[in-house]
Order: sequence, then structure tokens, then C-alpha cells
Amino acid sequence: MKDLHPKPRWWHNIIKRAAATKFGTWLVANTLHHLDRPFIKLTNGHNSPSRFLAGLPVVTLTAIGAKSGKPRSIPLAGHPDGEKIILIATNFGRSRHPGWYHNLKANPEAVLSFLGHTKTYVAHEADGEEYQAYWQQAVALYTGYEVYKQRAGKRHIPVVVLTPKQ
Repeated sequence: MKDLHPKPRWWHNIIKRAAATKFGTWLVANTLHHLDRPFIKLTNGHNSPSRFLAGLPVVTLTAIGAKSGKPRSIPLAGHPDGEKIILIATNFGRSRHPGWYHNLKANPEAVLSFLGHTKTYVAHEADGEEYQAYWQQAVALYTGYEVYKQRAGKRHIPVVVLTPKQ
């Protein structure tokens, strides 16, 4: 799973700091996933603007919609931990949880695609020590998560653990 992390580049930390600003967050939240989708498709999951610019490991999550019952796909930063993939439901610090989080709560089985591989996973929400450990790992990779947590105010930022389906 180490391949999920791109090779560090000198500009990654600059982009990450810019993305954590108020304007950067707005720009990323409103544009980047629209750019990530075609790049991911063109490169068979091997590259995306988020991966290239910020050095974030990007996965495509396909989950069944909580209300629609239809498959919904979105590129997300996915933090590997062995065979598990960790997702942080910051929604860029907005006051509500992201849609994908609600979808996984309603239907925890999902498909992740990354680096040309596709696999089925089962999601659960981390709590207690597991939450703290994964939160710290995520913040070490991208300090913007702390900024998003502050912006979210009283909203708890969920950490979702995806384990490969047996």
C-alpha cells in the first residue's frame, strides 16, 4: 500500500498550506474533485491533480447513495494503514458531514479504486484510541485537517476506516 503515497516533491507543502487557507479551501472544495475525476479516469487511477499538486494519496470511493440507492463515486484523500484505507470526513470544515459519509453510514460496503486496482471494502467509524491514532496520522500527512476541524466548530469530524472485504 506504500505506492498510494506519491513521491514527495518540493511544492507539496506549499500547496497544502495554501489549500488550508480560507480561499484555498473554497477553491479546492469547489473545483478540485471536478478536475480529479477526468485525470483519474485518463490515468487509470494512477494520477490526479490532488496527488500531483499536494502529494495526497487519492482514492475513488464508490458507495451506494443513502437516499437514492444508486452508486455514487468521488475522489478523496485516502490514508493507507496496511490493507486498510482511512478517510477523514472534514467536508473542508463545513458545518455538515460530507455526502459520502452518510452513504457509508447507510451502506457500509463500498468499492475503492486507486493506482489501477479496485477492491471492495467495509466501512466503520473509528472511535476512542483508534480515532485518536488515525486522526494524528492524518494530521501528520496534511495539517489542513486541524484547520478544517476548527472551522467545523462543534461538528465532530468522523474518521472512517475501510477494511478489505473477506
